[in-house]
Amino acid sequence: MASALDDIDRRILDELTADGRMPMRALAEKLHISRANAYARVERLRTSGVIRGFCVDVDPVAAGLGTSAYVTLNTRQADWRHVRERLRALPGIAHIGLVGGEFDVILLVRARDNADLRRLVLDEIQGMPGVLNSRTLLVFEEPPPLACARV
Repeated sequence: MASALDDIDRRILDELTADGRMPMRALAEKLHISRANAYARVERLRTSGVIRGFCVDVDPVAAGLGTSAYVTLNTRQADWRHVRERLRALPGIAHIGLVGGEFDVILLVRARDNADLRRLVLDEIQGMPGVLNSRTLLVFEEPPPLACARV
């Protein structure tokens, strides 16, 4: 069970979401708390699972991944765990969401170009046992992320 977050905890999360490399001294100064208090609170947030980790916000185009798409999947219900694990092993899958509604899974897929995207979707994903069908929605433009995503 997660413990309740107070205002300082929420402000810590806001600051670290904006800059995960912020020095503890700067964080403490911004929040008007001692460095020891800042260290203790960040450690408590980390060990309790509120902070799952720290990450780097990578520009996919600058990293050579100029094509992005959302891919929705329908799976055989008994196979969704196996499909999820196989998707996690594929390079180019930036996000996996198990969802309810018209489809079972939504993926954010990053590829070098359209040919690489086609190979990844049609050969790798659509060819997986348990995947019944897929639908690909090409992303034309992405605003900067609101928070650092775990990639």
